[in-house]
Amino acid sequence: MAHRLRPVGTDFTEDAPMRLRFTAEASAAPALVYQALAEDVTGWPAWFRAVTLARPTHGGAGREVRLVGGVRFQETIMAADPEQRYAYRVDETSVPGMRALLEEWRLTPAGSGTRILWTFAADGTRAFRFALAASRPGLGRSFRSAVRALDGRLAAAHAAGPQER
Repeated sequence: MAHRLRPVGTDFTEDAPMRLRFTAEASAAPALVYQALAEDVTGWPAWFRAVTLARPTHGGAGREVRLVGGVRFQETIMAADPEQRYAYRVDETSVPGMRALLEEWRLTPAGSGTRILWTFAADGTRAFRFALAASRPGLGRSFRSAVRALDGRLAAAHAAGPQER
C-alpha cells in the first residue's frame, strides 16, 4: 500500500525530528561521484546492494526506487548541485508510519578523493522512529559498503579507459 508523505524542503536536513548522518571517503573525484549519484540513476543497483531498481521519472525531476524486501519510493529531486550535493525527497512509499523523508549526499574534496556525507532526515510515528533508530548501525554499514563498491566501480571504469565506459 502506498503512503503519501508530507512535502519538505532541503532545510529538513537541519530541522527533521530524526537525522542520521554517515560519512565515508572515496578515492574518486567529486565530479565522478556526483555523476554516479545524479546522472547514472539506473546504475545504483550495481553499487548500492540495498537498491534493486532505480530509474529517473518525470524527465529526470524524480526517481522511482525499490529496495531489497520490496520497499518502494517515489521521489522528487530537491537539489542537484554538480560535484557538491544531491538531495531527494520521498513523496510516496510502501513504508508504514513514515511521514516525511529527505536524503542528502554532500560531496567535498578530500585530498585527491571525495568525502561523502549522507544525511537521512525523517519524521514518522513513534514506532517508525523507534525502528529507524534501531536500524542506524545497519544503515551505516550499508552506506559505507555502498561507497566502497561505488569507489571500486569508478576506479574500474577509469582504468578501463574511455572505450569501455
